[in-house]
Amino acid sequence: MIATIEKNNIGYIARFERYLEHSVEDVWSMLTDNDKLSKWFSELHVEELREGGTIKFDMGDGSFEEMKILELQMHSVLEYTWAEDVVRFELNPEENSCKLILIEKIKLITDHTPRDLAGWHVCLDVIQALLDGRIIESRKEEWEKWYPRYVSAVEKV
Repeated sequence: MIATIEKNNIGYIARFERYLEHSVEDVWSMLTDNDKLSKWFSELHVEELREGGTIKFDMGDGSFEEMKILELQMHSVLEYTWAEDVVRFELNPEENSCKLILIEKIKLITDHTPRDLAGWHVCLDVIQALLDGRIIESRKEEWEKWYPRYVSAVEKV
């Protein structure tokens, strides 16, 4: 399901929701355990898992962007800076499953916004596939499928 995108008084909110047939603990480890994190977002590395701690983004050129952890509630909330924006993961236990919510608080919509949103969409699909023991063969093909939908969604906001 495509994310909802809404304008608010400080920018925009993109909200993704996924129901995963896995425990909160298993989903949380995908977000915070560097060995598992690297399987769905290889550029990210948790340096210090605490409020005020950092997550590093490998820019691929030898440099790293440091993102500050703004809120951390173990097995429940992980929120951190994402350049000028904020990314927030919320996990809610459901009966025999977990509801994963990803919220990106976007300050300003740019030409790059639909790319990022399609990227997050694919990341969530990859997390689900990994937890289910499946592999998404081509993330690029998946991204190419979702990108035009996010271009359209962003244009409507």
